[in-house]
Amino acid sequence: MTEETRTVEEESAEASAKEADAGKKVVRLSVGQEMSGTIKQVTDFGAFVDIGAGRDGLVHISELSAGRVNNVKEFVEEGQTVTVWIKRLNRERNRISLTMISPDTKTIRDLQEGELVEGVVSRMVPYGAFVDIGVGTDALLHVREMGNNFVQKPEDVVEVGEKMEVRIVTINRRRRQIDVSIKGLRDEPESEEGGLDDAEAALADDADGQVVDRFEDMEVLSPMELAFKRAMESDGGQEIVQPRSDRRRRNRKHRARAMQAEIIQRTLETMRE
Repeated sequence: MTEETRTVEEESAEASAKEADAGKKVVRLSVGQEMSGTIKQVTDFGAFVDIGAGRDGLVHISELSAGRVNNVKEFVEEGQTVTVWIKRLNRERNRISLTMISPDTKTIRDLQEGELVEGVVSRMVPYGAFVDIGVGTDALLHVREMGNNFVQKPEDVVEVGEKMEVRIVTINRRRRQIDVSIKGLRDEPESEEGGLDDAEAALADDADGQVVDRFEDMEVLSPMELAFKRAMESDGGQEIVQPRSDRRRRNRKHRARAMQAEIIQRTLETMRE
C-alpha cells in the first residue's frame, strides 16, 4: 500500500507540475491580449519582454511605437515595465510576437488613398508643409497640392499649428512616406482680374514686342467677295483701307488667316494685271 500510495502521490505531483507548466505555455495566450511585462534584453532589432509565459516575447523595433524608432535603447531599457499586446503566436516554434502599439492606435497601415483625415501643420519647408495626421509619420503637403492656383510660398496658405482636413494622395508604407492635398477642401481666393489681363497681354505680345491684332475677330471675305466689293466701292469713289497686322499668329487659326490674306492679295494683284 505504501508503494502504491507513493506512486499515486508521485503521479499527483507530476500532474500538478504539468498543470503549473501548462499555465505558462503559449497556448494559453491569445492574439490581441493585453499584458504587462518586463524588458529582459535590448537588441538592435527590438526588445525581449518577460510576460510570465515561460518564454520571452519579442517586440520588434517597428512595434515599439507608431512613429519611427532609430535606436531601441533610446526607447526602452532593461528592467523597464511595459504594457504590450500579443501580436502573433507561433505555437510550432513556440514564439511570441509582441507590440507596444495599442490596437486603438491608427497607423500608416490603416490609411487608404483618397481618405480624408484631420491634421495639424507641424513644420514648414520651402517646398511645402508637414502635417501631423496622428499615425506617427508626418504627411507632406506640397505647394502644388495647396490649391488649384499657383502658390509661391507655403506660408501664403498655411501656418504652423493650423488644424486642417487633408486628403491622402499617395502612401509608401515601406518608406513611411505620405503625401496629402487640400485641393477642393477649402475656399481659394479669386485671382485679380488685373493680374489676368496682364498675363493675357504678356502672352499676346511676342518676343519682338509687336502689338495685338485689333482686327483678329473681323470677318474675312472670300477672294471673289472681296474683289467684287472693292470693284463696287471703286466705282463710287470710295477707298477701302484694308487693315494689316504685322503680329505673328500665336496659333493655327491666326496662321490660317494670314495665309488667307496672302491669297486674297495675290488674287487682287492678278486681277489688276
